[in-house]
Amino acid sequence: MSMPVKSYNPLILTAIIIVLSIIFSCKKSNVDNPIPYVPVNKTIYLSLPEYAPLNSIGSSVFIDGGYRGIVVYRRSLTEFVAFDRACPYDPTATGAKLEIDSSGVTTVDPNCGSKFNLYDGSILHGPSTLPMKGYQTNYDQGSNSVSIYN
Repeated sequence: MSMPVKSYNPLILTAIIIVLSIIFSCKKSNVDNPIPYVPVNKTIYLSLPEYAPLNSIGSSVFIDGGYRGIVVYRRSLTEFVAFDRACPYDPTATGAKLEIDSSGVTTVDPNCGSKFNLYDGSILHGPSTLPMKGYQTNYDQGSNSVSIYN
């Protein structure tokens, strides 16, 4: 006595194969950042003297917050970026705090020598293989302020 063989709808099998292929082919797109998470929710007012440099495109200031401090850079008339000052190569190392070099558009870690572009946080020179850790920004032209958050 033989057992009857069940027949499955080829459309259902195809759909299952496609879904499984998509799930198993996805790679984690963002590498875990070694810089510890610290909640950031700050607003700076560009009319205050300490933030006056940000009234010029291509200028930056350091502010408190984040893991090792934050650098805020003005990209354009309405665009700002903010990055943690911790070097992603070894953020816990003593002295691993990014400084702005004489060009004004590059940060460097005096500890490991890694260099980063302030415009977008990208790596210019290693040993770091990760870009600067960025924070979200929102410019409010009405209040002439920049909100920085994660």
